[in-house]
Amino acid sequence: MMQQNVAVSDTKSRIKRYNRRVSKNLEINGEQRINSLVDSMRASSPTHAKSSNSLAEEQYTSWIVRKPFLIIINYSIFVQIVVDMKLIYIYIYICSFVKQLRHPSALDMFEQIVDASQGKQIVMFLDYDGTLSPIVNDPDRAFMSHSMRKTVRKLAKCFPTAIVTGRSIDKVYNFVRLTELYYAGSHGMDIKGPSKSFKFNKDKKSEEVLFQPANSEFIPMIAEVYQKLVEKTKSIAGAMVENNKFCASVHFRCVDEKKWSELAQKVRSVLKEYPRLHLTQGRKVLEIRPTIKWDKGMALQFLLESFGFANSTDVFPIYIGDDKTDEDAFKKLIDRGQGIGILVSKFPKDTSASYSLKEPNEASIIS
Repeated sequence: MMQQNVAVSDTKSRIKRYNRRVSKNLEINGEQRINSLVDSMRASSPTHAKSSNSLAEEQYTSWIVRKPFLIIINYSIFVQIVVDMKLIYIYIYICSFVKQLRHPSALDMFEQIVDASQGKQIVMFLDYDGTLSPIVNDPDRAFMSHSMRKTVRKLAKCFPTAIVTGRSIDKVYNFVRLTELYYAGSHGMDIKGPSKSFKFNKDKKSEEVLFQPANSEFIPMIAEVYQKLVEKTKSIAGAMVENNKFCASVHFRCVDEKKWSELAQKVRSVLKEYPRLHLTQGRKVLEIRPTIKWDKGMALQFLLESFGFANSTDVFPIYIGDDKTDEDAFKKLIDRGQGIGILVSKFPKDTSASYSLKEPNEASIIS
């Protein structure tokens, strides 16, 4: 009887040790996923890259604050700062030079782009935030300028033109207010076009394009996720949650970087309740959206087919965007072997785009 009790006790002890190991492994894996997400958030935040002037100023100011009475005595430190400043200038110059080699300015190459498009139907695809409007702290105030609106309107009179954005169609339309455009909202999961007949459509269809690759049942699901995210993140200063119909967006542009890990954990905690949704990331934004095979590149392909250019060799698509999510569209153009992608960015990035622009104002010029 004593031996039986000992055996039972040993078994229970082994089970407890096993449970502790499993629990610890789950905790470690969860922490690794959060750390990986935070690293990704940091890597996709180009605004962290500072100009050479601001970097030099930060170093100088920081040194002065720490050493207010040693400016003359610590000459070696001063020399080191000067050296660091020179290295920063050299680094910025090299990055800019490499970027120009790999992704030359679309403005500098404008004549070559025009030559490549000769005899072909140009089709314009434009991201909104960071392309037609400047990046701002409050996503509800990302207004486009009057001159940009005029430019886009002129484009639409000459070429089929679509805005492809992570925003909901209703929200981006409130910013743009042009009825002659095609709109692909929620990263292309909600697509519609002008209700009137479209003169560029080779199939001569007069019906408005309307397509939602994600099932409509996702709309109330995303609305529910949105409410939970609002509640979960309200304690984190600067966090803003946006309902974009087929995706819920958590903006962390105004969140202290020390709070990013906590924010990522809260977003993950909501996501785990919805196995049919997954987490993606853009420029200073985390997004929860349906787990379906659809992105901006597939939206571009769908629209080209809608215009009657499915297998056409005389089409020249141009896609201008600034975000990580626009890379799918750049890659789609490469796969088709047609048109060009143009990245809007002040800083060098790995991209599948052919050309680059520094800011939205330049996008207005090229258009």
